[in-house]
Amino acid sequence: MSSLDIPVSAAALEQLRHVSNATLTTQLFKRGLRNVFLQGVKPLVAPAAGTPNLVGPAFTMRNIPAREDLDQLSAFQNPEHPQRKGVESVPAGAVLVQDCRGVTDAASMGSILATRMKVRGVAGMVSDGPVRDSGTIAALGIPVFCAGASAPLNLCKHHTVDLNVPIACGGVAVYPGDIIVGDVDGIVVIPRHLAEEVARDAFEQERLERFITERIEAGAALPGTYPPNAATLAAYDAWKKDHQ
Repeated sequence: MSSLDIPVSAAALEQLRHVSNATLTTQLFKRGLRNVFLQGVKPLVAPAAGTPNLVGPAFTMRNIPAREDLDQLSAFQNPEHPQRKGVESVPAGAVLVQDCRGVTDAASMGSILATRMKVRGVAGMVSDGPVRDSGTIAALGIPVFCAGASAPLNLCKHHTVDLNVPIACGGVAVYPGDIIVGDVDGIVVIPRHLAEEVARDAFEQERLERFITERIEAGAALPGTYPPNAATLAAYDAWKKDHQ
């Protein structure tokens, strides 16, 4: 069975929409995974408080450095051009994740392609390069996480070569089907086979932390409260019965 065949329930995806990436990195750390948070990749528009996270399986796009004899505007006349084919191929509900090698002086996407993805029901786009038409993209409402804004078109620096293969983005390995989670801090990559248990345990971690936060706000000292000792955990079990 390939990783793409591993099912991830709608319930788990919904839980991931409502836990923080800080919590998710802790859960992945417990499982031995330390390099899961994309570096230099931030939301183009900071989500408002209470906005559900961007969540969806990764559909990847790999770029290599552009070459002048190949990367001309005429290349876009080919309907099989990998970048354009990728935009037309990302499944609804998935997240397009681009490997742009951290290059920040040319865009990885513009507003027309972003609009096409929104119309097709794509969940969002992630890139370790910037976007152009950033103001227009920001107004579209499709979640975009990237390295800021840069006006030059992608052909100045990028040649798209592969779709739905393992890539690097923001210094993190991303495999097709990995679960992407984006919040105000940025992007976390969850290996698909861990998504169900990470979602479950992250939800429970945040419930416990709500209880701990209430105690801290009421004046409790850290020792025995955070992390909780046996007495605190017993009090938490009682608290849960009233906060289902």
